[in-house]
Amino acid sequence: MNTIWHSLSIIILKYRKLFLTGVAFLALFMGFMATKLQVSSELPKILPQSDSRFQLYESFKKRFGEDGSVMVVGVETDKMFQLKFFQQWQDLSLKIKSVEGIKGVVYAGNVPKIIKNDSAKRFDTKALIAQRAVSQAEVDSVKSQLDNLPFYKGFIINETGNVHLMMVTFDQKAINDQARVRAVKKIKEIVSQFEEEQKTDLHLSGMPFIRTEMTAQITEELGTFIVLALLVTMLILVAFFRSFKVMFFALIVVIIGIVSSLGIIVLFDYKVTIISGMIPSLIVVIGVPNTIFLLNKYHEEYAEHGDKMLALKTTIEKIGQTLFLANVTTSIGFGVFAFTGSTFLSEFGIVAAINVMLTYVVSLIFIPLVFSYLAPPSEKQTSRLESGKITKILMEVDVWVNTKRTVIYSIILVIVGLSVWGMSQIKSVGYIVDDLADDNPILTDLQFVEKNFKGIMPFEVAIDTYEAGRVTGSPELLTKIKRMEKEFAKYPEFTKPVSIVTAAKFLYQAHRGGDPKYFVLPGIDELSKLREYNSSAKGKEDFTKGFIDSTKRYTRVSFQISDCGTVRTNQIVKELQPKVDSIFNYNAENNEFYKKNDKRGYDAEITGNSVIYAWQNDYLQGNLIESTLQAIVLICLIMALLFRSWKMVIISTLPSLIPLLITAGLMGFFDIHLKYSTILIFSIAFGISSDGTIYFLTRYKDELLNKKKTVKQAISETILNTGVSMFYTAIILFTGFFIFTASTFRGTQSLGILVSITLLMAMICNLVLLPAFLMTLNKKESEGLLG
Repeated sequence: MNTIWHSLSIIILKYRKLFLTGVAFLALFMGFMATKLQVSSELPKILPQSDSRFQLYESFKKRFGEDGSVMVVGVETDKMFQLKFFQQWQDLSLKIKSVEGIKGVVYAGNVPKIIKNDSAKRFDTKALIAQRAVSQAEVDSVKSQLDNLPFYKGFIINETGNVHLMMVTFDQKAINDQARVRAVKKIKEIVSQFEEEQKTDLHLSGMPFIRTEMTAQITEELGTFIVLALLVTMLILVAFFRSFKVMFFALIVVIIGIVSSLGIIVLFDYKVTIISGMIPSLIVVIGVPNTIFLLNKYHEEYAEHGDKMLALKTTIEKIGQTLFLANVTTSIGFGVFAFTGSTFLSEFGIVAAINVMLTYVVSLIFIPLVFSYLAPPSEKQTSRLESGKITKILMEVDVWVNTKRTVIYSIILVIVGLSVWGMSQIKSVGYIVDDLADDNPILTDLQFVEKNFKGIMPFEVAIDTYEAGRVTGSPELLTKIKRMEKEFAKYPEFTKPVSIVTAAKFLYQAHRGGDPKYFVLPGIDELSKLREYNSSAKGKEDFTKGFIDSTKRYTRVSFQISDCGTVRTNQIVKELQPKVDSIFNYNAENNEFYKKNDKRGYDAEITGNSVIYAWQNDYLQGNLIESTLQAIVLICLIMALLFRSWKMVIISTLPSLIPLLITAGLMGFFDIHLKYSTILIFSIAFGISSDGTIYFLTRYKDELLNKKKTVKQAISETILNTGVSMFYTAIILFTGFFIFTASTFRGTQSLGILVSITLLMAMICNLVLLPAFLMTLNKKESEGLLG
C-alpha cells in the first residue's frame, strides 16, 4: 500500500501540468452541466414503489387526481355580505381564476346549488349568483340561500359565520410542475393587492401553497448558508494559516466541489430536492479539512528539512492515504442512504457519496500542485505549528492522557449514563408543516384555518366495489358510507366528509323543495325516486366527477384533517381501518367476514396525502436507523482491514459512537423529536467523526512502528502534531454546521446544533479518550494490534 502511494506522489508531481489541466476541465464541465439544473416540484417519493401503501395511493391519484390540489384563501370579516366587500371578493376570485394553472375557484357566491326541474325530470346545478352583484338585494339573496345549504357551514363559511374561505383548485397538470410555483407566486401578488386595498388580512394555506412556500424558503436559505459557510471558512483559514493564499486556493477547491455536486445531480438525471439541496453546504464544511491536513503536513515537513518538493511528495504519500480512508468513511456515512429503497434518500446518498470522494481527489491534486508553483511557506507560517494557545491546550491534553486516565474514564461513564437516560426520553413525531417558527406565516395561516375549519390536510378512503357500475347501483353502499362517516365524526380532527352520500343529501334536499332539514340520506324508496331524476341530471357529471371513476366501480370519501402529527395520524388510522373493514365486509346476520376480492363486500382502504406523510415518516425513521447501523458496520470493517484487530476496531469505534450517544441524549433532554431531518445526523456525523479516529491512529501507527518510538512518545507526538489539524478541522466543521442555527426552520436549526455538538465531542473523544485507551495497552499489545 505504501509503495502505491509513494509511486502516486511521484506521478502527480511529475505530470503536474496535466493533472491541473484535468482539474480545470472537470470544473468547466461540471459548471456547464450545473447550468442545466432543475428543481423538483413534486412531493418527495419516500416510500419504495414496491410498498403496497405507495401503490394504493398512486392508483388512487390515477383515478381521482392529486388529492392535495386545493389552496385556500381565508378572511375573517363581518362585511362579507355587504355589497362593496362582496363585489371585491368576487373580483378577487375572478383574478385568481384567470391565473394560468388554476382550474376553478369556489367561494360563498358561486357554490353550487341543486334545483329540481320537474318538467324535464332532472336536477339542475347552478351557482348562487352567476354574475357580479350590483345590488345589496342580490347579496342578501346569496346569504339567504347559503343559510339554507347546511353542507357549506364549516366548509366555505365557519360555524359562527365570520370567517370565509375561497377554494382554489389547481389543474392536475400544474400541481407537480413549475406552473404551480408560478401560480402561487401570482396569487400571492393578487392577494397582497387585495389586502392593501381593503385594509384587511387574508390567510393562505392548502397543500399547493404549503409545498411551494416551504420549498421556496428552504431553497433560499440553502443558498444563504452556502455563502455563510464560505465566509466563515475563509475567515477561519486566514486566522489559522495567516495566509490569504491558503484561503484563496482552499476556496477554489470548495467551489469546484459545490459546482461538481450540482453537475452530478444533472449527470444522473436527478432534480434538486429539499434534501439534495443541502449537499453544496455540506461539501463546504466537509471539503475544507482535506486542505487543512494537506497544508499542515506540508508545512511540518518543510520546517523539518527545507526541501519544498520533498515536503509535497511526502504530504501526498502520507496524508493522501490517511485522507483517502477518512473520506471513504465519510462517503459511507452518506452512501448507505442509497440502500434505503427510497428514491428521495437514494439520490441524496449517491450524489453526496460521489462528491465527497471527488472533492478529496481534487484536493489531493490541486493543493500540492498549486503550492509546488508558489514560494515555500514562510517561517511565520510554519512557526504557528509549535506555538500559540492550541499547542498549550494539546500539551495539557497530553498530561491528562498520561496521568489522569481514571478520571477520563469516570467522566465518560457518567456522561454516557446520562446520555442513555436522555435517549430513552426521545419522542418520534413529525408534522407536515414541521419545524416552522411560531411566527412563520405558513404556520400561522394554517393554524387560522384549522381553528375555524378543523383542517385542510387530505385524508381519504378509497373504495373498490369490485364491479363496474356498482357505485351508482347499490343503495347498500350509501348506507355503509354513512355508517363510516359517523365513525369519523367521533374524531375532532376531521372536517365534514365529501362523498356520494353528500351528493345524495344534496339531491334529496332539492327534491324536497330545498328545506335544509332534508339534507339527510333518504331511505331506499326515496332513493329510487331520486334515481329517476338523477339519471338525467344536468351537470351531474361535474357534480360527481371527482368522487366516482369513469367505470363507476371506484369511489372515494374525502375528509380534511388537522396537521395533528404522525403519531396521532397513525393512531387514528390504526383505530379506524378495522372499523372501516368491519362496516364494509362484516355480515352480522351470518356472522361472516368477507375476504378481500369477495364481491359480496368492498375493499375500503384509508389513504391520502396526510396518511402517506405519516407512513413515510415512519418508514424513513426505520430505514435511517438501519442506515446508521450499516454505516457503523461498514466503517468498522474498514478499521478491521486497516488495523487487522477486532480489539483495535472496538477501541477506534467507541470515540465515534460516544458522541452519537451524547447527541441522542441531548435530543431527549431538550425534547428534540426524532424525524427525518434529525435522524440524518447520526449516520452523517458518525462518518465524519470516524475521520478524526483515522487521522489519529494512522499518525500513531507511523510514530510507533516506523519511527520506533515508545507508546508514550508516539501518543505525545500524535496529539501535538495531528492534534493541530484535528483542532482546526473541528473548528471549521463546528462553525460550518452551526451556521444552520440561523435557519427559520427548527429541523435545520436542530441539524446544525446537533451535528456541531457531535463533531466537537468527537474531536474531544479522539484527542482524549482514544489516546487514553491506547495508553492503557502496553507497547507489545499496541504493536500487535497495529501490526
